[in-house]
Amino acid sequence: MSERPARPTKLPLGLLLALPVLVTVGALIVVPYVNIVIMSFRTPSTTRPYAPGFTIDNYARALTDSFYLELLGDTVRLAVMITALCLVIAYPAAYHLARTTSRWRGVLYALVLSPLLVGVVIRSFGWIILLANNGLINQMLRALELPALPLMYNEFGVVLALVHVFLPFMVLPLMGAIQGIDPRLEEAARSLGASRTKVFRRVVLPLSMPGVQSGCILVFVLSCGAYVTPALLGAGRVHTLTTEVVTMLDQFLWPRGAALALILASAGLIAVWLWAHFSGRTMRGLA
Repeated sequence: MSERPARPTKLPLGLLLALPVLVTVGALIVVPYVNIVIMSFRTPSTTRPYAPGFTIDNYARALTDSFYLELLGDTVRLAVMITALCLVIAYPAAYHLARTTSRWRGVLYALVLSPLLVGVVIRSFGWIILLANNGLINQMLRALELPALPLMYNEFGVVLALVHVFLPFMVLPLMGAIQGIDPRLEEAARSLGASRTKVFRRVVLPLSMPGVQSGCILVFVLSCGAYVTPALLGAGRVHTLTTEVVTMLDQFLWPRGAALALILASAGLIAVWLWAHFSGRTMRGLA
């Protein structure tokens, strides 16, 4: 009796559908990250991307040099500050957009998204026009015979511009979370005698925590990796680990820059994990 030929193995439909995404992620994310990891252990050279051989000196220097540690702390601190400001500003806006029935809702929504419609370089130059020593705001102050204010080339200008850039990334997750809250829950709480503050604290805030969590993670990660705005509005006076990585690349110290980039990414992942753990416990406690 002749044996039947074996049927060719078919890939599961789910894997076939996910294959384009897996290939894209592998080619554009996994392979470059692997290359950065390998690069970070190469020996630096000022005449070519790297010299022969491997070393851990790049990490040892970055983790023991007070200059790099201070830059890492400043980068995380600025990212936390920007995230907190975005949350405080975005929550009322997101709540209004989620609950309003005004015919101007579309216009308000477009205004929230407007920072994303302009390139980051153009946005930065717009803030330079406003905040420079001879910018629009200081010219108005001088016209009113008031002293000019140092609004740029410092952390204030960088934080202000980055809050403007990243605000939509906080508003959108918050708005989606608040839209998922049934307004009748708030009405029921009010009918039982709860004040507006108590309704917000006991009903709205706990149910919107998933939006708070995702919005804070988005803004924090984007703030840690911001380069153009700190470089233009800081003008070399506001240093972050991201700007230092680019400086390393300009000096052809690619392995050292790769090590700094991975250290920053690791610090960001740890901060995100801590925030997710804390906010998850908060959500369980408020439930």
